[in-house]
Amino acid sequence: MNNIRKVFEKGTAFIPFITCGDPSLDVTKEAVIEMEKAGADLIELGIPFSDPTAEGPLIQEANLRALQNQITTDDIFQMVRELRETVKIPMVFMAYANVVFSYGVERFVATCKEIGIGGLILPEIPFEEKREFDEICKKYDVDLISIIAPTSKERIGMIAKEAEGFVYCVSSAGEKENARFSHIGSMIKKVKKERNIPCAVGIESSSLDHIKELAKKVDGIIAGSTIVKLCEKYGIHAPFHIGNYVKEVKMILTE
Repeated sequence: MNNIRKVFEKGTAFIPFITCGDPSLDVTKEAVIEMEKAGADLIELGIPFSDPTAEGPLIQEANLRALQNQITTDDIFQMVRELRETVKIPMVFMAYANVVFSYGVERFVATCKEIGIGGLILPEIPFEEKREFDEICKKYDVDLISIIAPTSKERIGMIAKEAEGFVYCVSSAGEKENARFSHIGSMIKKVKKERNIPCAVGIESSSLDHIKELAKKVDGIIAGSTIVKLCEKYGIHAPFHIGNYVKEVKMILTE
């Protein structure tokens, strides 16, 4: 039985994101182990893609670095198999539809189930086009995570009604971080009006004060930019620093 929603039952969940293969799959694997030790509640694994349009420049560059290492989807699946020998917390994939299509949708989702991936995020697929993925995900008990943004407007309620696992809330691009947060409360209210499902928001800021403030409004916080920066800065030594960052965030969230 899928256990993604359970991670939100103990308080505000922390969901670190990492791009698989940046700077190497060995570093990714070690970082995941360190993140679990440090208290991460769920881990989002990004499958690199050549045109990650839903990402900012920082994560786009991480995707390109990973692809330069000739990382394949099968390589990532094998890494997760090895991780599952020791790592017990839930993990989800963030992947672009072209990656899933080229692998074969059912084959991809079935492999997710086999290796213990509990959810799938497809950032560029709109609600109206998710059906072919959703039916297969339900067949294999893999949650297709819905995404909402301020631009979703009247569609937020419709998306929330069919959401699985948790709702991924995206703040407005092009605004300062603290301004973006002002949208989050109203978005979450619209979700909760339709369905009592956890809402997690992606955050770009490395400010622990921002995280502390945001934690009052949401069920979970997703952080990727800081971790990607640590991978770029420290290379093979990044897992140690990533673990320390996760510890710092978890201390704030459990205060």
